[in-house]
Amino acid sequence: MQKEFLEKLQGLTILYAEDEVGIRENIADSLSYYVKEVYEACNGAEAFEVFETKKPDIILSDIHMPILNGIDFVKKVREVNRTIPIVMITAHTDKKYLLEAVELHMEKYIVKPIELEALFEILEKCVELLTINKKIFLKVDENYSYDYDRKELKYKDEAIILNKKEMNFFEVLISNQNRVVTYEELQEKVWGDDIMTDSALRSLVRNLRKKLPTDIIFNLSGVGYRLV
Repeated sequence: MQKEFLEKLQGLTILYAEDEVGIRENIADSLSYYVKEVYEACNGAEAFEVFETKKPDIILSDIHMPILNGIDFVKKVREVNRTIPIVMITAHTDKKYLLEAVELHMEKYIVKPIELEALFEILEKCVELLTINKKIFLKVDENYSYDYDRKELKYKDEAIILNKKEMNFFEVLISNQNRVVTYEELQEKVWGDDIMTDSALRSLVRNLRKKLPTDIIFNLSGVGYRLV
């Protein structure tokens, strides 16, 4: 596997929905060595709860599950998120199910028994998609979207005008949504060769907070900032 792919994978979280305990635990255990975290669910209803609370980067879902099957689970996901990469897993090559899954904009499907080599090939495609898809929705609040190409931040389709430094600051937080961005990183990535004073940083954050409809910027005193 390519080093760049593995490095990107290390920062991602995966939701794995599978009702067969042995299969789920085995695959989840294998994946946990390569990704930041694997969230497990035993049916579609539980998977949707995990999806809403944990905001995973990629979804792996079996089709045939109790309470809420994989197709209906993905339908619920797609009602609120059209971009998250989804891989469907099935023991059947039933065209009806697969056609329905394709219509729900899934990336790939994989047939049981799952071979890790094939799974990682599919995950590599998912990572590429996450990289290519420049417009992202914030995990803390999906009402916010940011388009990297247009340098455009929106809240519920209403544009929020940012100056260059505010935009750079916000992009750094977006690129590191799972952790706190340190003051040292902000100095390097936002201020560059200029000196980042405490008052300049506080002023930037204060002005940015005034522009945002909700308070999503959190300061961990003495460490840095993150989105919450």
